[in-house]
Amino acid sequence: MSKIKVLIVDDHAILRMGLASLLSAKEGIEVIGDAEDGKSAIRLTKKLKPDVVIMDLMMPEMDGVEATKRLLGEMPKAKVLILTTFGASDGIANALAAGAKGAVMKSVAFADLVEAIRTVASGGEYVSDELKRILASDPPIPALSPRQQEILESMARGLSNAEIGRQLGITADMVREHSVELFAKLRAANRTEAVAIALRKHLLKI
Repeated sequence: MSKIKVLIVDDHAILRMGLASLLSAKEGIEVIGDAEDGKSAIRLTKKLKPDVVIMDLMMPEMDGVEATKRLLGEMPKAKVLILTTFGASDGIANALAAGAKGAVMKSVAFADLVEAIRTVASGGEYVSDELKRILASDPPIPALSPRQQEILESMARGLSNAEIGRQLGITADMVREHSVELFAKLRAANRTEAVAIALRKHLLKI
């Protein structure tokens, strides 16, 4: 029986080394490479053709969601398993929507990680019970439009509606209209709450 070929993607070298050592000692699994970022993950997946790509969610420059989206856009038969410390529902939901076949927390028991790898490699889907609870209790935020994202980031800088309007080349009334829709998506009552939610869910790029 052939081994499951695994590529590990994480920006922390020690984690990659430790995980590679653990998985390589497991019967039926072979770690064929590792990558420190999303771009390298795409390049190595093309070159090495792993059965499962274990993808970190939070990485600099290109996060796990974007890397998954691009990787599967170029190699739709690839299988991605998200492994993350990031417990907010939005990143997890976005990664699954991008095509990842599974997701587990880095705190998961090793036996459960192995089960997740084997399930995904065989064509199944695996989301750990912990992440299922997170997704159920904290529904993800609907995608923000580019304009809503700009306004949210301007709010986080403390700009008034008039200042945001001048910055974006729109009227203060239009800023207010966009803000109403933005607050509805974030389930926020006001600016302060909107920014607090955005920070908690890592929606700000400033």
